[in-house]
Amino acid sequence: MKPSSDITRLLEIMAALRNPNTGCPWDQEQDFASITPYTLEEAYEVVDAIERGDFTDLKDELGDLLLQVVFHAQMAAEKGLFAFPDVVEAITRKLIRRHPHVFGEAQDLSPAEVKALWDEIKQEEKAERRLSREKLGLPTDDQQTGFLDGIPPALPALTRAQKLTTKAAKVGFDWPETAQVIDKIHEELEEVKDASSSGEKDRIEDEIGDLLFSVTNLARHYGIDPEAALRRTNSKFERRFRSVESALQRQEKSLEGASLDEMERLWVEAKLAERKPGSPS
Repeated sequence: MKPSSDITRLLEIMAALRNPNTGCPWDQEQDFASITPYTLEEAYEVVDAIERGDFTDLKDELGDLLLQVVFHAQMAAEKGLFAFPDVVEAITRKLIRRHPHVFGEAQDLSPAEVKALWDEIKQEEKAERRLSREKLGLPTDDQQTGFLDGIPPALPALTRAQKLTTKAAKVGFDWPETAQVIDKIHEELEEVKDASSSGEKDRIEDEIGDLLFSVTNLARHYGIDPEAALRRTNSKFERRFRSVESALQRQEKSLEGASLDEMERLWVEAKLAERKPGSPS
């Protein structure tokens, strides 16, 4: 079997890997639940390649992510649930329906009008999906009819917090001024301090969660993606820590053998070096 740019070949390869008689033992034993962590990991690796500006890696990572879609579709086909063409048909139908300003009669809409129309169509789709599931005798989400429904629990916590507060803000449940959010962060930080003095781990966890939620809310007020902001800080920390490590190696010292004062001094030097023109932020 030779490589090909035709999606059909990828589907054939996946089917061969899952063949119960001649396939790969590892691929054969997988199910939806066992593959899910890999699906998430591949999605994050796509993000990483984009943030690094490495488009050679991006091509490969997008292929890995596509494989995850094909893997799930193959397992679904084996169970008689749906197949890859059904996935393609579902997304093309959705895109056409949600873009009447491109494929239909709705023309010359502003971005705000497009967003409002998108939300309206999504609500229509949700109602239709509920009726369809009822006809098939499948469970529906009738028990969950709250305004915040529809935000997947599996999302990264910072992203989900951002989406929750964004949706709540649509009905006016939000701090009018950014300064109020900053005040709330200070309030939550004081509550973390109080909880810390109690030594109760559950209480401390609750208060730290409240603090993180408030910080996420602040990021939203500034139009900043909290996940992207934290990834940026993670990269900055890693970069500076490596600089400290390299400096110690040049002095023939190890991290374990260096004092905190030494590491702090090298950290400050790395930080100052980054502020020079042409250095990473």
